[in-house]
Amino acid sequence: MSSISLKPIEQEVIVITGASSGIGLCTAESAAKKGAKVVLAARSDRTLDEVAQRINAEGGQAIAAPCDVADRKQVQSVADAAIRAFGRIDTWVNNAGVAILGRIDQVSEDDSRRLFDTDFWGVVNGSLVALPYLKANAPHGGALINIGSEVSDAVAPLLGMYVAAKHAVKGFTDVLRIETERIDRSPVSVTLIQPTAVDTPFDAHARNYTDKEGDLPRPMIDPQHVADAILSAAEKPTNNIKVGVMSKVNTFMAKNLPGLAERMATKQAAGLQRDEEPRNPAGALFIPGESGHIRGDHASA
Repeated sequence: MSSISLKPIEQEVIVITGASSGIGLCTAESAAKKGAKVVLAARSDRTLDEVAQRINAEGGQAIAAPCDVADRKQVQSVADAAIRAFGRIDTWVNNAGVAILGRIDQVSEDDSRRLFDTDFWGVVNGSLVALPYLKANAPHGGALINIGSEVSDAVAPLLGMYVAAKHAVKGFTDVLRIETERIDRSPVSVTLIQPTAVDTPFDAHARNYTDKEGDLPRPMIDPQHVADAILSAAEKPTNNIKVGVMSKVNTFMAKNLPGLAERMATKQAAGLQRDEEPRNPAGALFIPGESGHIRGDHASA
C-alpha cells in the first residue's frame, strides 16, 4: 500500500456508477466541486444529462455515460467515453445498486438474479474493466473503490438477497486487493466502503414484496459522510472504511458476538417498514429510477 501514490482529487478523472441518485450523485457533485473531472454512469440517462449539465454550468467538468452495470459491454463503453473525454481514469467507484424488500422465500428467482446482476456482477464488471486503465497511470497509481455495506458483515431481515450480494462484494474485493496489490504489486489501491444506513432513496427504489412502504433503520447518516469517505480513499490508499458508528458496531458484533447480533437483527424487521401501503412496489429493479435525489423521503417517517 505505501508504494501507491494517488493524485489529489482536483487532478483526477473519476468514474462513478450509480451516479444519478443517493451516494453516487452526492459523490459526483462533491468531486466536481473539488475540481475533479467526473464521468457519470447509471441507467437513468435523462437524469445523468441534467446532472452533467448542472455541474458544467457551475464551472465543473462532467460527462454522462448511460450504462447498465450488469452488461460488461456497456461498462466498457463508460471507460471508452472517459478516455475519449479526459484521456485517462484515475479513480473508479463501483456504487450502483438496487434492493429488494421481502422474505427470501417470497422473492422470485428472476428478481434475485437481477439484483445480483447489478449489485455483485456490476461490481465485478466495473472492477475488471477499470483495472487496466488504473494500472496504466504510472508513476501515479489508481484507486478502485467498491461500495459494500455494514451488511457485508452483518445481516438484516427482509433484505436477504441484498445482504447476500454485499457479502459477495466484500469477498470479491478482498481477494482482488490481495491479487492486485500484494501478488502483482500493481499501483492500484482497492478499497471497500461499508456505510451504515444512509439517508438516500434506497428504500423508495427497492422492489417491495411486502404490504407496507419500505423504510430505513435509524439512525441514518447523511450521504455526504459516505461521499467524503469515498473521496478520501481516492487520494489516500486504504483497505476498508466503515462509515457511521453503527457500521462499526454492527460489523464488530457480527464477528465477535454473533448470537447477540442475530437477536438485534431480528428486531430490525419492523423498522424497515412504514405504516402505509407500498407506493411503488416494482421499484427501480428493472426500470431506472430517474429521481435525481440525493436524500430520501424520511423526514416524516
